[in-house]
Amino acid sequence: MRFTVRDHREEEFEALWKLDQACFAPGIAYSRGELKAYMRRAGAFTLVAEAGDSAATGNGEVRGENSVLGFLVAELSRRGIGHVITIDVRAEARRHRVGSALLEAAELRLRSARCHMVRLETAVDNAGAISFYKRHGYNVMQTIPHYYSSGIDALLLEKDLLLQVETASVGR
Repeated sequence: MRFTVRDHREEEFEALWKLDQACFAPGIAYSRGELKAYMRRAGAFTLVAEAGDSAATGNGEVRGENSVLGFLVAELSRRGIGHVITIDVRAEARRHRVGSALLEAAELRLRSARCHMVRLETAVDNAGAISFYKRHGYNVMQTIPHYYSSGIDALLLEKDLLLQVETASVGR
């Protein structure tokens, strides 16, 4: 599956929100207002994985919402800690490295903004997400009781971005 990762465009908001609704159960999926607020926070950025090699078709027209394979919303803080707010990937695009590419691009952006750590939350019963994050070097730090409006607990996961860079340099 071929795709590119790029910054989102304002006109894609509805497609991103619909994808979030498809990816998460009620009580975990964001309302339109919540997702819009997270995307507009100071220090926030949204990355989109788009099918194909570019954002335009051969005749210059922008592709429709079906070309969006996934997206990620993250933010950076002044304290040097990044936060991945959500990663959403279409069911048919999973296991094609779409989520990995989005996460790696976000980590690169956070690291270049001098973030030394990144955190995220996921539902305790989301085994696929927990496995995905652990494969990407995230460690479970604690359980947050009743984190989601549905009452489900969340796991707080964390990754040291500096350790990753130091480990990569030592191996060369």
